[in-house]
Amino acid sequence: MWDLSLGCQDLRPTLSPLHLGMPSMELVQGLIKGGLGAYGEKILGSSSEYVQSNISRYFSDPQYYFQVNEHYVRNKLKVVLFPFLHRGHWTRITEPVGGRLSYKPPIYDINAPDLYIPFMAFGTYVVLAGLSLGLNGKFSPEAINWLLFVKGLLAWFMQATLLKMILLSLGGGEAPLLDMVAYAGYTFTGMCFAVLGKILPGYSYYILMPCTCLCMGIFLVKTMKRVLFAEVRGVNSTRHHYLLILIGLVQFPLFAWLSNVSVNWFL
Repeated sequence: MWDLSLGCQDLRPTLSPLHLGMPSMELVQGLIKGGLGAYGEKILGSSSEYVQSNISRYFSDPQYYFQVNEHYVRNKLKVVLFPFLHRGHWTRITEPVGGRLSYKPPIYDINAPDLYIPFMAFGTYVVLAGLSLGLNGKFSPEAINWLLFVKGLLAWFMQATLLKMILLSLGGGEAPLLDMVAYAGYTFTGMCFAVLGKILPGYSYYILMPCTCLCMGIFLVKTMKRVLFAEVRGVNSTRHHYLLILIGLVQFPLFAWLSNVSVNWFL
Protein backbone atom coordinates (compact mmCIF):
# COMPACT_ATOMS: atom_id res chain seq x y z
CA MET A 1 0.00 0.00 0.00
CA TRP A 2 1.17 3.44 -0.85
CA ASP A 3 1.34 5.97 1.99
CA LEU A 4 -0.36 8.95 0.43
CA SER A 5 -0.17 11.14 3.54
CA LEU A 6 3.27 12.48 2.69
CA GLY A 7 2.30 13.07 -0.87
CA CYS A 8 -0.80 14.89 0.15
CA GLN A 9 1.21 17.03 2.47
CA ASP A 10 3.58 17.90 -0.34
CA LEU A 11 0.71 18.77 -2.64
CA ARG A 12 -0.98 21.08 -0.16
CA PRO A 13 -0.71 24.70 -1.23
CA THR A 14 1.34 26.95 0.97
CA LEU A 15 -0.99 29.64 2.25
CA SER A 16 0.65 33.00 3.01
CA PRO A 17 -0.98 35.80 4.95
CA LEU A 18 -1.56 37.63 1.66
CA HIS A 19 -3.68 34.73 0.38
CA LEU A 20 -5.80 34.96 3.50
CA GLY A 21 -6.31 38.70 3.06
CA MET A 22 -3.91 39.56 5.90
CA PRO A 23 -0.95 41.92 5.51
CA SER A 24 2.54 40.47 5.80
CA MET A 25 4.87 41.28 8.68
CA GLU A 26 7.18 43.19 6.33
CA LEU A 27 4.28 45.34 5.19
CA VAL A 28 3.13 45.99 8.76
CA GLN A 29 6.63 46.88 9.85
CA GLY A 30 7.00 49.20 6.87
CA LEU A 31 3.74 50.96 7.67
CA ILE A 32 4.66 51.32 11.35
CA LYS A 33 8.14 52.53 10.54
CA GLY A 34 6.92 55.00 7.94
CA GLY A 35 4.11 56.30 10.12
CA LEU A 36 6.20 56.70 13.24
CA GLY A 37 9.03 58.21 11.20
CA ALA A 38 6.77 60.83 9.69
CA TYR A 39 5.20 61.55 13.08
CA GLY A 40 8.61 61.74 14.72
CA GLU A 41 9.90 64.12 12.06
CA LYS A 42 6.85 66.27 12.62
CA ILE A 43 7.44 66.35 16.37
CA LEU A 44 11.17 66.97 16.06
CA GLY A 45 10.62 69.54 13.35
CA SER A 46 8.11 71.47 15.40
CA SER A 47 10.36 71.22 18.47
CA SER A 48 13.32 72.46 16.47
CA GLU A 49 11.30 75.36 15.12
CA TYR A 50 10.10 76.16 18.64
CA VAL A 51 13.62 76.12 20.06
CA GLN A 52 14.99 78.19 17.18
CA SER A 53 12.18 80.72 17.46
CA ASN A 54 12.80 81.12 21.19
CA ILE A 55 16.56 81.39 20.72
CA SER A 56 16.11 84.08 18.08
CA ARG A 57 13.49 85.71 20.26
CA TYR A 58 15.69 86.11 23.33
CA PHE A 59 19.26 85.86 22.03
CA SER A 60 18.99 86.77 18.34
CA ASP A 61 21.68 85.83 15.81
CA PRO A 62 25.22 86.67 17.01
CA GLN A 63 26.35 87.26 13.41
CA TYR A 64 23.82 90.08 13.16
CA TYR A 65 25.82 92.18 15.64
CA PHE A 66 29.03 92.02 13.61
CA GLN A 67 27.65 93.20 10.26
CA VAL A 68 29.46 96.54 10.34
CA ASN A 69 31.73 98.58 8.11
CA GLU A 70 34.00 101.58 8.51
CA HIS A 71 31.23 104.07 7.76
CA TYR A 72 28.96 102.59 10.43
CA VAL A 73 31.70 102.47 13.08
CA ARG A 74 32.67 106.09 12.49
CA ASN A 75 29.09 107.37 12.66
CA LYS A 76 28.17 105.13 15.59
CA LEU A 77 31.07 106.46 17.65
CA LYS A 78 29.85 109.98 16.98
CA VAL A 79 26.38 109.05 18.26
CA VAL A 80 27.74 107.29 21.35
CA LEU A 81 30.30 109.94 22.33
CA PHE A 82 28.29 113.00 21.25
CA PRO A 83 24.61 112.02 21.54
CA PHE A 84 23.45 115.62 21.93
CA LEU A 85 24.73 116.34 18.40
CA HIS A 86 22.68 113.54 16.83
CA ARG A 87 19.93 115.24 14.80
CA GLY A 88 18.37 112.14 13.32
CA HIS A 89 15.80 109.79 14.81
CA TRP A 90 16.61 107.14 17.43
CA THR A 91 14.22 104.42 16.27
CA ARG A 92 15.47 101.33 14.48
CA ILE A 93 14.66 100.60 10.84
CA THR A 94 12.53 97.54 10.08
CA GLU A 95 12.11 95.47 6.93
CA PRO A 96 9.73 92.60 6.02
CA VAL A 97 11.46 89.21 6.19
CA GLY A 98 9.49 85.99 5.78
CA GLY A 99 6.14 87.64 6.34
CA ARG A 100 7.21 89.45 9.52
CA LEU A 101 9.03 92.65 10.38
CA SER A 102 12.70 92.37 11.28
CA TYR A 103 15.30 94.96 12.22
CA LYS A 104 17.94 95.84 9.68
CA PRO A 105 21.56 94.97 10.61
CA PRO A 106 23.93 97.66 11.89
CA ILE A 107 25.54 98.19 8.50
CA TYR A 108 22.22 99.62 7.27
CA ASP A 109 20.97 101.25 10.49
CA ILE A 110 22.99 103.59 12.69
CA ASN A 111 20.62 102.94 15.63
CA ALA A 112 21.05 99.16 15.54
CA PRO A 113 23.17 97.65 18.33
CA ASP A 114 26.44 95.93 17.47
CA LEU A 115 29.07 94.01 19.40
CA TYR A 116 32.10 95.02 17.35
CA ILE A 117 32.50 98.45 18.97
CA PRO A 118 31.91 97.17 22.55
CA PHE A 119 34.50 94.40 22.19
CA MET A 120 37.06 96.74 20.64
CA ALA A 121 36.38 99.37 23.30
CA PHE A 122 36.70 96.79 26.08
CA GLY A 123 40.07 95.63 24.77
CA THR A 124 41.25 99.23 24.45
CA TYR A 125 40.13 99.94 28.01
CA VAL A 126 42.19 97.03 29.36
CA VAL A 127 45.28 98.17 27.41
CA LEU A 128 44.97 101.80 28.55
CA ALA A 129 44.36 100.74 32.15
CA GLY A 130 47.46 98.54 32.02
CA LEU A 131 49.45 101.44 30.60
CA SER A 132 48.23 103.65 33.43
CA LEU A 133 49.36 101.06 35.98
CA GLY A 134 52.74 100.80 34.26
CA LEU A 135 53.30 104.56 34.39
CA ASN A 136 52.57 104.45 38.11
CA GLY A 137 54.95 101.52 38.66
CA LYS A 138 52.15 99.08 39.57
CA PHE A 139 51.98 97.00 36.40
CA SER A 140 51.93 93.20 36.61
CA PRO A 141 50.46 90.43 34.42
CA GLU A 142 48.19 89.41 37.28
CA ALA A 143 46.75 92.92 37.44
CA ILE A 144 45.83 92.75 33.76
CA ASN A 145 44.50 89.20 33.72
CA TRP A 146 42.64 88.95 36.99
CA LEU A 147 41.96 92.51 38.05
CA LEU A 148 41.30 94.76 35.07
CA PHE A 149 39.86 92.08 32.78
CA VAL A 150 37.54 90.53 35.37
CA LYS A 151 36.64 93.92 36.80
CA GLY A 152 35.62 95.15 33.35
CA LEU A 153 33.58 92.03 32.63
CA LEU A 154 31.83 92.36 35.98
CA ALA A 155 30.90 95.97 35.24
CA TRP A 156 29.66 94.96 31.77
CA PHE A 157 27.55 92.19 33.30
CA MET A 158 26.05 94.50 35.93
CA GLN A 159 25.17 97.13 33.33
CA ALA A 160 23.50 94.59 31.03
CA THR A 161 21.65 93.04 33.97
CA LEU A 162 20.35 96.45 35.04
CA LEU A 163 19.00 97.20 31.56
CA LYS A 164 17.40 93.76 31.28
CA MET A 165 15.81 93.96 34.73
CA ILE A 166 14.33 97.37 33.96
CA LEU A 167 12.77 96.01 30.78
CA LEU A 168 11.40 93.00 32.64
CA SER A 169 9.88 95.26 35.28
CA LEU A 170 8.10 97.16 32.51
CA GLY A 171 6.86 94.03 30.76
CA GLY A 172 9.26 94.31 27.82
CA GLY A 173 11.40 91.25 28.47
CA GLU A 174 11.15 89.98 24.89
CA ALA A 175 14.03 92.18 23.73
CA PRO A 176 17.03 89.99 22.81
CA LEU A 177 19.62 89.61 25.54
CA LEU A 178 22.43 90.45 23.13
CA ASP A 179 20.82 93.85 22.58
CA MET A 180 21.30 94.56 26.28
CA VAL A 181 24.88 93.28 26.15
CA ALA A 182 25.63 95.55 23.19
CA TYR A 183 24.10 98.67 24.74
CA ALA A 184 25.88 98.02 28.04
CA GLY A 185 29.19 97.49 26.22
CA TYR A 186 29.12 100.97 24.68
CA THR A 187 30.08 102.22 28.15
CA PHE A 188 33.69 101.28 27.44
CA THR A 189 33.94 103.75 24.56
CA GLY A 190 33.61 106.63 27.00
CA MET A 191 35.61 104.74 29.60
CA CYS A 192 38.63 104.71 27.29
CA PHE A 193 38.70 108.52 27.28
CA ALA A 194 38.26 108.62 31.05
CA VAL A 195 41.27 106.32 31.55
CA LEU A 196 43.20 108.30 28.95
CA GLY A 197 42.63 111.35 31.13
CA LYS A 198 44.56 109.60 33.89
CA ILE A 199 47.53 109.13 31.56
CA LEU A 200 47.55 112.70 30.26
CA PRO A 201 49.08 115.36 32.51
CA GLY A 202 47.20 118.05 34.37
CA TYR A 203 43.51 117.93 35.12
CA SER A 204 42.55 116.00 32.00
CA TYR A 205 40.92 113.22 34.00
CA TYR A 206 38.64 115.59 35.91
CA ILE A 207 37.44 117.03 32.61
CA LEU A 208 37.17 113.89 30.48
CA MET A 209 35.59 111.59 33.07
CA PRO A 210 32.49 113.72 33.88
CA CYS A 211 31.99 114.66 30.22
CA THR A 212 32.16 111.11 28.88
CA CYS A 213 30.02 109.85 31.75
CA LEU A 214 27.36 112.46 30.99
CA CYS A 215 27.43 111.60 27.28
CA MET A 216 27.05 107.89 27.98
CA GLY A 217 24.12 108.60 30.29
CA ILE A 218 22.40 110.67 27.60
CA PHE A 219 23.04 108.01 24.97
CA LEU A 220 21.60 105.19 27.09
CA VAL A 221 18.58 107.22 28.18
CA LYS A 222 17.69 108.21 24.62
CA THR A 223 18.31 104.70 23.33
CA MET A 224 16.31 102.93 26.02
CA LYS A 225 13.48 105.43 25.74
CA ARG A 226 12.90 105.46 21.99
CA VAL A 227 14.28 102.12 20.85
CA LEU A 228 13.56 99.60 23.60
CA PHE A 229 10.73 101.14 25.58
CA ALA A 230 8.76 101.50 22.35
CA GLU A 231 8.00 97.77 22.73
CA VAL A 232 6.46 98.26 26.18
CA ARG A 233 2.74 98.93 26.33
CA GLY A 234 0.66 100.38 29.14
CA VAL A 235 3.52 101.66 31.28
CA ASN A 236 3.08 104.35 33.90
CA SER A 237 4.85 107.41 32.47
CA THR A 238 6.04 108.54 35.93
CA ARG A 239 7.65 105.17 36.59
CA HIS A 240 9.03 105.24 33.08
CA HIS A 241 10.83 108.53 33.72
CA TYR A 242 12.17 107.43 37.10
CA LEU A 243 13.75 104.34 35.56
CA LEU A 244 15.30 106.42 32.79
CA ILE A 245 16.80 108.75 35.38
CA LEU A 246 18.12 105.71 37.25
CA ILE A 247 19.93 104.50 34.12
CA GLY A 248 21.61 107.88 33.73
CA LEU A 249 22.59 108.21 37.39
CA VAL A 250 24.12 104.72 37.57
CA GLN A 251 26.74 105.75 35.02
CA PHE A 252 28.49 108.07 37.50
CA PRO A 253 29.48 105.46 40.13
CA LEU A 254 30.20 102.93 37.38
CA PHE A 255 32.57 105.32 35.60
CA ALA A 256 34.21 106.33 38.88
CA TRP A 257 34.83 102.67 39.76
CA LEU A 258 36.20 101.58 36.37
CA SER A 259 38.25 104.69 35.63
CA ASN A 260 39.99 104.58 39.01
CA VAL A 261 42.64 102.11 37.89
CA SER A 262 44.38 100.44 40.82
CA VAL A 263 45.42 97.03 42.10
CA ASN A 264 42.58 97.08 44.61
CA TRP A 265 39.30 95.44 43.59
CA PHE A 266 37.07 97.94 45.36
CA LEU A 267 38.92 101.11 44.38
